[in-house]
Amino acid sequence: MAKYMLIMRASDETLATMMETPFEEMLETVGRFNDELIKAGVLIAAEGLDDPGQGVVVDFAGGTPVVTDGPYGETKELFGGFYLIDVASKEEAVEWAKRLPAMPGSKCEVRRVPAIDEFPQDNEWVARERAWRERTGQL
Repeated sequence: MAKYMLIMRASDETLATMMETPFEEMLETVGRFNDELIKAGVLIAAEGLDDPGQGVVVDFAGGTPVVTDGPYGETKELFGGFYLIDVASKEEAVEWAKRLPAMPGSKCEVRRVPAIDEFPQDNEWVARERAWRERTGQL
């Protein structure tokens, strides 16, 4: 099994349509999809992100990090939420992504999340992270 992140992106138009959709209707639609993932035993996490206008950006372009209000880039470049799933293959992750309850015009990026086992196990920092994951029940 491998972890994949389904990263949801919306366009300005998609966001406008979403804002017009009754909240209870969105909860029902997303809830049914989440239930499918849970029943299939592949869901690890699923989260939506808050309004990008409420966030901040920490820019490391210069020598000292600079903090600015608001989103990074244009709205069409922003992520709206994600699913983290544990499936057998990229193809299976793509099949789940195709079933997302997404608004027309939105996109979903599918990216594999490398496992701790793929990093050099004789590295001190990898060993510390592995120990932390074992203590917290993540391994």
